[in-house]
Amino acid sequence: LVQEESIKVPKGSKITIKAKMVEVTGKYGTLKRDFRHLPVELWLANNGKEVKARMYFAKSKQLSMLRTVCSHISNLFDGVEKKFIYRMRLVYAHFPINANITNGGKTVELRNFLGEKIVRTVHMLPGVTIDKSASTKDELCVTGMDIDTTSRSAALIRQACLVKKKDIRKFLDGVYVSSHGTMDDELESLEALSGLQAWRDATGGVRCKRQCY
Repeated sequence: LVQEESIKVPKGSKITIKAKMVEVTGKYGTLKRDFRHLPVELWLANNGKEVKARMYFAKSKQLSMLRTVCSHISNLFDGVEKKFIYRMRLVYAHFPINANITNGGKTVELRNFLGEKIVRTVHMLPGVTIDKSASTKDELCVTGMDIDTTSRSAALIRQACLVKKKDIRKFLDGVYVSSHGTMDDELESLEALSGLQAWRDATGGVRCKRQCY
Protein backbone atom coordinates (compact mmCIF):
# COMPACT_ATOMS: atom_id res chain seq x y z
CA LEU A 1 0.00 0.00 0.00
CA VAL A 2 2.69 2.46 1.08
CA GLN A 3 6.39 2.10 0.26
CA GLU A 4 9.21 4.29 1.60
CA GLU A 5 12.92 4.73 0.95
CA SER A 6 15.28 6.98 2.88
CA ILE A 7 18.78 8.37 2.43
CA LYS A 8 20.95 10.10 5.04
CA VAL A 9 22.25 13.62 4.42
CA PRO A 10 26.08 13.59 4.67
CA LYS A 11 27.94 16.01 6.95
CA GLY A 12 28.76 19.34 5.32
CA SER A 13 25.93 19.09 2.76
CA LYS A 14 22.73 21.12 2.76
CA ILE A 15 19.56 20.08 0.96
CA THR A 16 16.30 21.88 0.28
CA ILE A 17 13.20 20.29 -1.26
CA LYS A 18 10.40 22.45 -2.64
CA ALA A 19 7.66 20.96 -4.84
CA LYS A 20 9.95 18.04 -5.82
CA MET A 21 12.75 20.45 -6.83
CA VAL A 22 15.85 19.23 -4.97
CA GLU A 23 18.78 21.60 -4.39
CA VAL A 24 21.99 20.31 -2.80
CA THR A 25 24.84 22.55 -1.64
CA GLY A 26 28.29 21.33 -0.61
CA LYS A 27 32.03 21.99 -0.72
CA TYR A 28 32.25 22.44 -4.50
CA GLY A 29 28.99 24.26 -5.22
CA THR A 30 25.27 23.73 -5.78
CA LEU A 31 23.36 21.20 -7.89
CA LYS A 32 19.64 21.13 -8.69
CA ARG A 33 17.42 18.33 -9.92
CA ASP A 34 13.74 18.27 -10.82
CA PHE A 35 11.64 15.22 -9.88
CA ARG A 36 8.24 16.72 -10.76
CA HIS A 37 7.68 14.15 -13.51
CA LEU A 38 7.59 11.31 -10.96
CA PRO A 39 4.58 10.41 -8.77
CA VAL A 40 6.80 10.35 -5.66
CA GLU A 41 6.44 12.23 -2.39
CA LEU A 42 9.74 13.80 -1.20
CA TRP A 43 10.39 15.44 2.15
CA LEU A 44 13.07 16.04 4.79
CA ALA A 45 12.83 14.09 8.04
CA ASN A 46 14.78 13.81 11.30
CA ASN A 47 15.54 17.58 11.50
CA GLY A 48 16.85 17.71 7.96
CA LYS A 49 19.29 14.81 8.45
CA GLU A 50 17.36 12.40 6.24
CA VAL A 51 15.60 12.52 2.88
CA LYS A 52 12.54 10.32 2.50
CA ALA A 53 10.68 9.23 -0.62
CA ARG A 54 7.23 7.65 -0.53
CA MET A 55 4.82 6.10 -3.02
CA TYR A 56 1.20 4.99 -2.63
CA PHE A 57 -0.62 2.17 -4.46
CA ALA A 58 2.36 1.41 -6.69
CA LYS A 59 3.09 -1.80 -8.54
CA SER A 60 6.47 -3.52 -8.35
CA LYS A 61 7.84 -1.89 -11.50
CA GLN A 62 6.71 1.56 -10.39
CA LEU A 63 8.35 1.05 -6.98
CA SER A 64 11.73 1.01 -8.73
CA MET A 65 11.32 4.80 -9.04
CA LEU A 66 11.87 5.18 -5.29
CA ARG A 67 15.36 3.66 -5.33
CA THR A 68 16.15 5.60 -8.52
CA VAL A 69 15.23 8.93 -6.89
CA CYS A 70 17.38 8.08 -3.84
CA SER A 71 20.30 7.13 -6.11
CA HIS A 72 20.01 10.43 -8.00
CA ILE A 73 20.02 12.40 -4.73
CA SER A 74 23.00 10.33 -3.49
CA ASN A 75 24.87 11.26 -6.68
CA LEU A 76 24.08 14.92 -6.04
CA PHE A 77 25.65 14.62 -2.57
CA ASP A 78 28.74 12.86 -3.99
CA GLY A 79 29.07 15.50 -6.72
CA VAL A 80 29.02 18.56 -4.43
CA GLU A 81 31.30 16.92 -1.83
CA LYS A 82 33.77 14.86 -3.90
CA LYS A 83 33.31 15.58 -7.66
CA PHE A 84 33.18 12.87 -10.32
CA ILE A 85 36.13 11.90 -12.51
CA TYR A 86 36.18 9.88 -15.73
CA ARG A 87 39.59 8.68 -16.89
CA MET A 88 39.95 8.09 -20.64
CA ARG A 89 42.81 6.41 -22.52
CA LEU A 90 43.96 7.25 -26.04
CA VAL A 91 44.26 3.86 -27.75
CA TYR A 92 46.11 3.51 -31.07
CA ALA A 93 47.98 0.82 -32.98
CA HIS A 94 49.99 2.92 -35.46
CA PHE A 95 48.98 6.58 -35.77
CA PRO A 96 49.38 8.33 -32.38
CA ILE A 97 46.29 10.34 -31.39
CA ASN A 98 47.21 13.89 -30.37
CA ALA A 99 44.94 15.51 -27.78
CA ASN A 100 45.17 19.27 -27.31
CA ILE A 101 43.19 20.94 -24.51
CA THR A 102 42.08 24.51 -25.21
CA ASN A 103 39.66 27.10 -23.89
CA GLY A 104 40.82 26.60 -20.29
CA GLY A 105 39.89 22.91 -20.11
CA LYS A 106 36.50 23.40 -21.78
CA THR A 107 37.44 22.03 -25.22
CA VAL A 108 39.58 19.16 -26.47
CA GLU A 109 40.97 18.86 -30.01
CA LEU A 110 41.82 15.36 -31.27
CA ARG A 111 44.21 15.08 -34.20
CA ASN A 112 45.80 12.29 -36.30
CA PHE A 113 43.10 9.70 -35.50
CA LEU A 114 43.89 6.83 -37.93
CA GLY A 115 46.15 9.30 -39.74
CA GLU A 116 43.22 11.53 -40.74
CA LYS A 117 43.84 15.26 -41.27
CA ILE A 118 40.49 16.32 -39.82
CA VAL A 119 40.56 17.97 -36.38
CA ARG A 120 37.87 16.60 -34.07
CA THR A 121 36.76 19.32 -31.65
CA VAL A 122 34.71 18.30 -28.61
CA HIS A 123 33.21 20.93 -26.29
CA MET A 124 32.61 19.92 -22.68
CA LEU A 125 29.12 20.38 -21.26
CA PRO A 126 28.58 23.18 -18.68
CA GLY A 127 30.41 22.62 -15.38
CA VAL A 128 32.79 19.99 -16.80
CA THR A 129 36.54 20.40 -17.31
CA ILE A 130 39.08 18.19 -19.07
CA ASP A 131 42.77 17.82 -18.33
CA LYS A 132 45.70 15.61 -19.26
CA SER A 133 46.78 13.11 -16.61
CA ALA A 134 50.01 14.09 -14.84
CA SER A 135 51.02 10.51 -14.02
CA THR A 136 49.90 8.46 -17.05
CA LYS A 137 50.80 8.91 -20.71
CA ASP A 138 47.93 9.22 -23.23
CA GLU A 139 45.28 9.69 -20.52
CA LEU A 140 42.58 12.35 -20.23
CA CYS A 141 40.69 13.21 -17.03
CA VAL A 142 37.13 14.55 -17.31
CA THR A 143 35.93 16.06 -14.02
CA GLY A 144 32.71 17.71 -12.87
CA MET A 145 30.13 17.93 -10.11
CA ASP A 146 27.14 16.63 -12.06
CA ILE A 147 27.43 12.92 -12.91
CA ASP A 148 25.10 13.40 -15.91
CA THR A 149 27.09 16.14 -17.66
CA THR A 150 30.44 14.54 -16.75
CA SER A 151 29.53 11.12 -18.16
CA ARG A 152 27.92 12.68 -21.24
CA SER A 153 31.06 14.75 -21.92
CA ALA A 154 33.13 11.54 -21.75
CA ALA A 155 30.65 9.93 -24.16
CA LEU A 156 31.00 12.84 -26.61
CA ILE A 157 34.79 12.31 -26.70
CA ARG A 158 34.32 8.55 -27.15
CA GLN A 159 31.83 9.07 -30.01
CA ALA A 160 34.08 11.60 -31.77
CA CYS A 161 36.63 8.84 -32.43
CA LEU A 162 34.58 6.02 -33.89
CA VAL A 163 36.10 3.90 -36.67
CA LYS A 164 33.98 4.06 -39.83
CA LYS A 165 33.90 1.63 -42.79
CA LYS A 166 36.45 -0.73 -41.22
CA ASP A 167 36.30 -3.89 -39.13
CA ILE A 168 36.11 -2.58 -35.54
CA ARG A 169 37.41 -5.92 -34.23
CA LYS A 170 40.71 -5.19 -35.98
CA PHE A 171 40.82 -1.37 -35.84
CA LEU A 172 40.60 -0.75 -32.10
CA ASP A 173 41.80 2.87 -32.17
CA GLY A 174 39.80 5.40 -30.19
CA VAL A 175 39.39 7.14 -26.83
CA TYR A 176 37.91 4.84 -24.22
CA VAL A 177 36.79 5.30 -20.59
CA SER A 178 39.22 3.27 -18.46
CA SER A 179 37.80 4.08 -15.01
CA HIS A 180 35.30 6.37 -13.34
CA GLY A 181 34.20 7.30 -9.83
CA THR A 182 34.54 10.11 -7.29
CA MET A 183 37.79 12.03 -6.81
CA ASP A 184 38.07 10.83 -3.18
CA ASP A 185 37.86 7.17 -4.28
CA GLU A 186 40.62 7.81 -6.84
CA LEU A 187 42.87 9.38 -4.16
CA GLU A 188 42.24 6.48 -1.76
CA SER A 189 43.14 3.90 -4.42
CA LEU A 190 46.30 5.84 -5.31
CA GLU A 191 47.29 6.05 -1.64
CA ALA A 192 46.68 2.30 -1.24
CA LEU A 193 48.85 1.57 -4.30
CA SER A 194 51.66 3.86 -3.08
CA GLY A 195 51.44 2.25 0.39
CA LEU A 196 51.70 -1.22 -1.14
CA GLN A 197 54.70 -0.13 -3.22
CA ALA A 198 56.38 1.35 -0.13
CA TRP A 199 55.80 -1.91 1.77
CA ARG A 200 57.28 -3.91 -1.12
CA ASP A 201 60.32 -1.61 -1.22
CA ALA A 202 60.78 -1.94 2.55
CA THR A 203 60.49 -5.73 2.55
CA GLY A 204 62.44 -6.15 -0.65
CA GLY A 205 59.39 -7.56 -2.40
CA VAL A 206 59.30 -10.62 -0.12
CA ARG A 207 56.20 -12.73 -0.62
CA CYS A 208 54.69 -15.32 1.65
CA LYS A 209 56.38 -18.66 0.93
CA ARG A 210 53.92 -20.75 2.94
CA GLN A 211 52.30 -23.42 0.84
CA CYS A 212 48.71 -24.46 1.20
CA TYR A 213 48.04 -28.22 1.20
